[in-house]
Amino acid sequence: MPVPVPRQRAIPAVECGQAPAASPDSGPSTEQAPPGTHPAENLAGRRENPTEKREKPTDTSPETSTGPGTSTSPGPGTDTGTGTGTGTGTGRTHSGRTESAVPTNLTVLLIEDDPAGSPIVPDLLDQAGKPIRVRTARNLTEAGRLLTDDVHCILLDLALSAPAPARTGTVTDAGGNGDGAAEGEDELAVLRHVLELAPRHAVLALTSSSDAERGAEAVAVGAQDYLFRDELDGRLLSRAIRYAVERKRSDSAERRLAEGRLRAQENRRLERGLLPTPLLAGSPLRFAARYRPGRSRALLGGDFYDVVRTPDGTVHAMIGDVCGHGPDEAALGVELRIAWRALTLAGLCGDQLLGTLQQVLEHERSDDEIFATLCAVDISPDGRRAGLCLAGHPSPLLSRPGMPARLLPYDNNGPALGLLPGARWPRMQVELGAEWSLMLYTDGLIEGHVGGGRERLGQDGMVEMVRRQLAEGLTGEELLRATVNEVRELNGGELADDLAVVLLDRTA
Repeated sequence: MPVPVPRQRAIPAVECGQAPAASPDSGPSTEQAPPGTHPAENLAGRRENPTEKREKPTDTSPETSTGPGTSTSPGPGTDTGTGTGTGTGTGRTHSGRTESAVPTNLTVLLIEDDPAGSPIVPDLLDQAGKPIRVRTARNLTEAGRLLTDDVHCILLDLALSAPAPARTGTVTDAGGNGDGAAEGEDELAVLRHVLELAPRHAVLALTSSSDAERGAEAVAVGAQDYLFRDELDGRLLSRAIRYAVERKRSDSAERRLAEGRLRAQENRRLERGLLPTPLLAGSPLRFAARYRPGRSRALLGGDFYDVVRTPDGTVHAMIGDVCGHGPDEAALGVELRIAWRALTLAGLCGDQLLGTLQQVLEHERSDDEIFATLCAVDISPDGRRAGLCLAGHPSPLLSRPGMPARLLPYDNNGPALGLLPGARWPRMQVELGAEWSLMLYTDGLIEGHVGGGRERLGQDGMVEMVRRQLAEGLTGEELLRATVNEVRELNGGELADDLAVVLLDRTA
């Protein structure tokens, strides 16, 4: 007939890796029972050392006798479900000692203070019938040592004394208990401490059947469930542990999902706030823009644009592109846009403005090889003329009634910002006429592929596309929407690079 395994045993910390091994002169680490008796019979009168830990076996496999009064049942320092009597595999303890091990799916940490060592947790089996490993801690200090990554659930006896806050002149014992001055002020202080100690672990609160209200309060504070200590049985507790673990996993996943959604919403609000708001109050010009970052799920890329009207009636428009399309490039693009607006409102224009903007780029970029292209246009108050400065950027597209759309001259195109220290950017004078439409764009619009080959749309292909759409009567937002959609269709899907397009219209 199998001999039942004792439910509670005092386990020296030395054998589980929590303390240094004893020297040979200090005597054996386990007590030898008198002949004819079981080793567990002497444990009741044994004085427990505060540095020891106890673990509760739940495996009821038969023990293998090795002689009178000896047994190979799980000894001190072994986890529940491991021992020489099981023989289903080998494992290695924290100290490197090889021993047999029973595979277990769940590990439970029981935190309860019972000097008599009375068993309050029955034998536990998981859903597959394998033993659930139970570790026992007598106070929160010992629980902190035993709370390893392989622990899935914590059984907390709410009757455990809570640690008192540290005070001047108050001596705290090894169990984390002080003079008890704060004891009783918060009946769930021990639970709050455990939740703070193990925020990712499921917690089951154990209370008496006469104190159901306290158990409900424990769930409200953060425990996954509560059970009556005097009504426990193996089947109920095993099922409650599994449910608590799954509930904790579900709650954690839901919380991470909610945090991710909130973070995404905050990022979107931030990125929307970084996109420009044109300052065109009092101007007869109409404005439209389209913006598509190359990064997936992003609202902001390395392209940037802005339009402002200065007090003299001049309308200044700008579009630029930082090399690359990651978050660092997006941040640099925002800095350049804000700097351009500030310099423009301060009265700078043309070569002087671009030279100052290059200094900003050189100070803010993270690498000396980062550069930015830029196209700046200043339109006279009467709207008939414009000054054009190009810094390594594609030339704008101008269309007028009765004339085919064409690119503005780019013979005096200067270098991109950040390439040549002390560079110059000449300002070209352009005649616009009484009625016109001016489109500024980044290279993301012209570098998309055409069909399945390696051929790109290019500036010539873009000009032909816009001409056709203008002939169909498209203007403003409709023109930009149709242009961007057709470029994406020709590319066979989303564009790899950032894309920005600005359209300014003037009607007679």
